[in-house]
Amino acid sequence: MDLQVFGHQSPDTDSTGSPIIWSWYLNKIKGMSATPKLLGEPNTEALFVLGRWGFKKPAIINSINKGDRVIIVDTNNPAELPENINDADIQGIIDHHKLVGGLETSGPIDITIRPLACTATIMFDLMGSDVVGMPDPIKGLALSCIISDTLEFRSPTTTIRDREVAERLSKELKIDISKYASELFRAKSDVSDFSDVELLRMDSKKYPIAELTFRVSVLETTEPDMIFRRKKSLIEAMKTVCEEDSVDHVLFFVVDILREESTLFVPNENIKKVAEKSFGVNVLDDSVVLPGVVSRKKQIIPNLKL
Repeated sequence: MDLQVFGHQSPDTDSTGSPIIWSWYLNKIKGMSATPKLLGEPNTEALFVLGRWGFKKPAIINSINKGDRVIIVDTNNPAELPENINDADIQGIIDHHKLVGGLETSGPIDITIRPLACTATIMFDLMGSDVVGMPDPIKGLALSCIISDTLEFRSPTTTIRDREVAERLSKELKIDISKYASELFRAKSDVSDFSDVELLRMDSKKYPIAELTFRVSVLETTEPDMIFRRKKSLIEAMKTVCEEDSVDHVLFFVVDILREESTLFVPNENIKKVAEKSFGVNVLDDSVVLPGVVSRKKQIIPNLKL
């Protein structure tokens, strides 16, 4: 039975690329049978990366069958995985987020969770000397994942190791990191074809605060004005997302990659309270700028209060 390798729902570049990277390693180096899968439509940057390096989009799955053999990457949170994930035969987890708990396995498994900015960096290290066998397209995926997750090393999650691996890969590929990052961020910023509801869900995670459940959505862009022009309709679309996704509120952060700041949309008093308590700001309008805040994992989620 094939191993299915997948990341979290609302897949970004790391959660799209890492399943392909690890499936390559299992197939070509370990002699196993593994297939990358996705738990949703990848964002525009991830789609660009797939095309740039010559990969077809992996099949999208919504559920798994009882006993399916799976490896989970770029998450360990059951809320970001199929509802019946504990029916699967989980073989391993490779992740760089905090340990959440709630996953059940039928026996001991390999778990690697390291404080690095990117899952692809962890995979590079786990491969050890076998990285010399990585073909250029797999190297390109890994480099893309690292640049994306670190926002070209701007994110506070960036470690020395992430930068080292990215610089090694870029040298081997003869790619200028800055120029390539601009291509990635341009692709990430092109969201004109997405509806407001799709934008709110595109890169989002459910998160409880006190007795309420929030969908915490982040949109990273080099063209924030494109999003700000849609603020009224995006705020209106939050009602639909809350109703359909069974959440109480949507926290929508527009991350300006170049200015290294976020703008949080503030549609109601509850979100205003969250913004003021979490980030120490005074909210006077239906949005508020948060200087220096660019990382959901390190700067947004850990600070959320109600």
